[in-house]
Amino acid sequence: MKISLAGTGKMGSAIAARLLSEGHQVTVWNRTAARAEPLLALGAKRVPSARELCAGTDLVISMLTDEQALHDVYFGADGLLAGAAPGQMFVDMSTTSSACQVEMGLRLGAAGVSYVECPVGGSVGPAKEGKLLGFAGGGADELARALPVLSILCRRIEHVGPHGAGAMMKLAINLPLMVYWQTLGEALSLIAPLGLDPARVIDIFTETSGGPNMLKVRGPMIAQALAGQASDAVTVNLSTMRKDVRSMLAQGTQLQRSMPLTAATLASFDQAAASGLDPADCTRLLTWWLGEGGKKAAN
Repeated sequence: MKISLAGTGKMGSAIAARLLSEGHQVTVWNRTAARAEPLLALGAKRVPSARELCAGTDLVISMLTDEQALHDVYFGADGLLAGAAPGQMFVDMSTTSSACQVEMGLRLGAAGVSYVECPVGGSVGPAKEGKLLGFAGGGADELARALPVLSILCRRIEHVGPHGAGAMMKLAINLPLMVYWQTLGEALSLIAPLGLDPARVIDIFTETSGGPNMLKVRGPMIAQALAGQASDAVTVNLSTMRKDVRSMLAQGTQLQRSMPLTAATLASFDQAAASGLDPADCTRLLTWWLGEGGKKAAN
């Protein structure tokens, strides 16, 4: 198939690499052109504008940073809709608010094109292996058109409702993980006086009820960071986490739900960002909390 992709950040690049490895023709575009360079070596074609992604393609995927980027890339003068043919199929895999996806569905439907949202659970590794978990929102007929491609990327795809439902499910899935980063930092502060080897500590947590699946994947990076040997690699940065938590709280407000733990987590993340950690990997939250972040102010 001929597939186009807008957004070649970490996840977008991993998705493109997966599609290329399965023998598909992939055309890419990114606002910062240099970020698409590694994909060209894998066989991808690059175009100079989002608009040109629509020419001669079976399906267009977007994986973008935030809602502003999504609007700019779809509705800008040289954006996707400017080049779209009637009935063309678009799939957005970005993590946004539910309200944003409802609006996207309405605007693209009015423009005469097909649109499915499918934010995903999983990181770069699962994306490259086709093992993501997709939460689809939109019409059943539209999803059926997108399934041949989504099935290459996802080990499981759940159609959870109309436009906006996928975003709602993705935020709900991620919420316990966001709060866990804060609780893990607090838990580690309780055993800091023991002076245990960080790798041993994380292994203990991983094997007990105090450790979610996330530790099985990120455990070694966390142990490295706690040992003062943090990698320069950034899997998920704090800025992205803060954006997602704000969306979670906005969704809760819309539903008139109280979310005190989520609000407290955002306050802590904001404090870490003020210390300069916004571009840093999520593992740095723990070392920050064990240092300056978790120190109790003197009365």
